[in-house]
Amino acid sequence: MLSLVPTPIGNIGDISLRAIELLSEADTLLCEDTRVTKKLIHILKERYNTVFKENQTFISLHSHNEKEFIKDLEPSFFDKNVVYASDAGMAGISDPGQILVKYAQENNVKYDVLPGANAVLTAFVASGFVETKMLFWGFLPHKGKDRQASLLGALNSGFTTVVYESPHRLEKFLNEIISEVSERKIFLAKELTKKYQKYFFGTAQELLNQLDGNFRGEWVAVIEASASQNISAISQNDILALDLPKKDKAKLICKITGENTKACYERLFKLV
Repeated sequence: MLSLVPTPIGNIGDISLRAIELLSEADTLLCEDTRVTKKLIHILKERYNTVFKENQTFISLHSHNEKEFIKDLEPSFFDKNVVYASDAGMAGISDPGQILVKYAQENNVKYDVLPGANAVLTAFVASGFVETKMLFWGFLPHKGKDRQASLLGALNSGFTTVVYESPHRLEKFLNEIISEVSERKIFLAKELTKKYQKYFFGTAQELLNQLDGNFRGEWVAVIEASASQNISAISQNDILALDLPKKDKAKLICKITGENTKACYERLFKLV
C-alpha cells in the first residue's frame, strides 16, 4: 500500500497521530530529502519515544528523479507498506507526490492520503479576506515574460490568490505588484508555525515599508481578489471559450480586469 503522509511545515507539534503511526510502521520511506525525513524520525524517537520498525529503507524521490523512478517501478513494490513524505507540508502541493497517486490509480495500487499541515490553507485563513473562492498559484517563474504573464494571471484571476515566493525575490514581487495594481491589498505570512512567525497586511508599498529590507525566511503571499472581476457576471474563462481572435479576447478581458491590453495579449498567447 502507498500512503502520502504530510509533515509539519514548521512546528513539530503539528504532526498527527496517524502520521506518526504510518511513519513508524513503514517498510519503505520515499522522501523528498532522506536527510530531512531521518531528522524528523530522530525527533519523534527522542521527543515522543516512538518505536520505529527496524531496517526501514529510505529512497530519495524528488522533482528531478520522480519520472525516472516511476518508469522503472513495478506494482509489486507496494506489496509492503510504502510511505511518501515531503520535506514539509502536503505531498503534491508544490512538492512531488501527484505522480505517485497517478501511478497507483493506473496500476490498481491501494493508496491513501492523510490530511495535515498546509501553508496554502493556513495563510488563506489567516489573511482575513472574505472572498472565499481561493486559487493556489504556486511559485511564479523566476524572471522574464513568463514571470510577468504568470503574475498578471494571478492578479486578474478573479479569486483570492495564494502565491509562494522566495526571500530572494519577495522585494521584486512587491515592486511588480506596485507597478500593476498599487492599491491591491496583500497579506504576507512569514515562517508559518515557526518560532518567528509573523503576519503583514497592506498594499505592496506599505508592506515594503513594514519589512524595511528584511526579506529573510519562507513566505506565503495572499493577494486580494480583483474587485472589478468579482462584480462581473462574465469571467476570463467565459471569454477564452469564445470563437474570437486573441486580440479581441484580450480587449474584452481588459474590460473586466482593468489589465493593460498588451500585457493581457502576451499572457493569453502563453495560455492558449
